[in-house]
Amino acid sequence: MDIDAVRTLLAVADTGQFQEAAVDLRISQQAVSKRVANLERSLGVTLFTRTARGVRLTVDGQAFLPHARELLRAAERAAASVRPGDRALRVDVLNRRSAPAEALHRFYRAHPGIDLDVVTLPDANVEAAIEAVHAGEIDASFRAVPLPARELPDGILVERVLDDPLQLLVGAAHPLAAAATLTPDDLAGHRIWIPGIRPGAEWAAYYDELTEAFDLRIDAIGPNFGSAALLDAIADAADVATLVGSGDRHVWPATQDLRRIPLHGPTPVYPHSFVHRTDNRHPTLTALRRHLVATRPARPSDSWEPSWVGRR
Repeated sequence: MDIDAVRTLLAVADTGQFQEAAVDLRISQQAVSKRVANLERSLGVTLFTRTARGVRLTVDGQAFLPHARELLRAAERAAASVRPGDRALRVDVLNRRSAPAEALHRFYRAHPGIDLDVVTLPDANVEAAIEAVHAGEIDASFRAVPLPARELPDGILVERVLDDPLQLLVGAAHPLAAAATLTPDDLAGHRIWIPGIRPGAEWAAYYDELTEAFDLRIDAIGPNFGSAALLDAIADAADVATLVGSGDRHVWPATQDLRRIPLHGPTPVYPHSFVHRTDNRHPTLTALRRHLVATRPARPSDSWEPSWVGRR
């Protein structure tokens, strides 16, 4: 049903005149007559009858009037639900303990009045996340993006906003546990367990290049049962460690005595980018972008990053 025609019917019913309705709607009287006629034709009834003073509703018009008002209210609610600023900003993060998720939490604490919907797309690699942004399923996503700019869909903007330095996470029995800092070369020969790395995912591309650059032994064998299971396995092991971002949030019992050891010389960083559409006018998106730029941590002077980061 034509919502403009319904809105016109209500204007005529409230004013009692086609001319007055035309003034209120800022259209011509001819347009008012045409809209009402089209609505009557689609309904198969006559809605108005003419009088010496204007028009009045017929019996069918009176029956339709309350439903017309509800139709218009429903249409206005529907439009408001997607109007920029009137719905939550929907942002995807790879997982809720990651540095981007923590950055979103800091943004929310700085802007407690905003409406923010933080989601994790199921089994989505970077291509699927970009497609979800492009299709309007989400407003933005935090991802490492190995794709060159020429392969991105039109209207998609990728902004590098957060470089997260890697750290080694080990239990007290590990031979590297007492180190204050380590170099990536120090990790050669040690088993680094990162379960759940999927071939073709952007994090797989990152760790493939990291492994090759520093001759590391990264083991992705086994299902990913979550961070708690991984920390349990590392806590009592002398022959296994994992890599985490310095901005990732992990909590463990004091009895596990896990140690996070920074890596320097060089410092491997995981390059998180902010992916969004250039035509998205949601005010919270604008505020979030400004926050990310203003709070972006300085990149380590000795940072290492995969070669594909330089393509953009």
